[in-house]
Amino acid sequence: MQAQQPWRATGLSVALFLTFLLIWHVATRPAEGTVTVDPAYAALVGSAAASGSATPFPGPAEVGAKLWQHLRDPFYDRGPNDKGIGVQLAYSVARVLTGFLLAALVAIPLGFLVGMSRMVHRAVDPFIQVLKPISPLAWMPLALYTIKDANTSAIFVIFICSLWPMLANTAFGVASVRQDWLNVARTLEVSRLRTALRVILPAAAPTIMTGMRISVGIAWLVIVAAEMLIGGTGIGYFVWNEWNNLSIANIICAILFIGLIGMLLDTLLARATRLVSYRE
Repeated sequence: MQAQQPWRATGLSVALFLTFLLIWHVATRPAEGTVTVDPAYAALVGSAAASGSATPFPGPAEVGAKLWQHLRDPFYDRGPNDKGIGVQLAYSVARVLTGFLLAALVAIPLGFLVGMSRMVHRAVDPFIQVLKPISPLAWMPLALYTIKDANTSAIFVIFICSLWPMLANTAFGVASVRQDWLNVARTLEVSRLRTALRVILPAAAPTIMTGMRISVGIAWLVIVAAEMLIGGTGIGYFVWNEWNNLSIANIICAILFIGLIGMLLDTLLARATRLVSYRE
């Protein structure tokens, strides 16, 4: 009976997906007559709507054709505003991983200090509580003004948004290590550094990995909005540029790719978390 459960779940997923496609197809069938465009919408989207004709919402067949077009040649480069979806995603993933890894280099050691020392926790906690609620995008104007480079500014924003979940989870994981293990290490006169590496780190590793998993998810969310602001190259800029071109099918394709890459990043860190938990 249990062996049939995965097949049933897969069948249900396929049925739900096909139902969604059917509803989408029916809802986007072209209607008879002309389309009246709201003047405020025409002023917002520009000449395409101002001319009196609105771009119809694409159906699944049109989006499928666009997906195949992107997948056939994902890495072409024909100029600043004409790059393949693979190139756009590669730029975004590179920014996310760079900012994420820089945040890990800062958050994990600082989290160890905060978790191991009550004095450090009391000294640092007010700063964390003030800075943590600030939206990462609020840092973008300041970053652009001081750094004066759009790509580095985007990486800085990813660094900021990735920092807090890793820092909080690391400090919590370190502070939650069983006191018995620490007492044994003190009895054996193990140095603090060796205790941190051989006792605390393995015990806190699952919690640290969970913080990293949360951070990479937030970073992937933020990079899309950040790239809409900085322009240039990236999946966020691609979405905004296609909106300016009123290419709704390309926007839907980009949204699908954003979701797939986000799922891939989360799956990789989830598996790493399970490996660390099993080893622990």
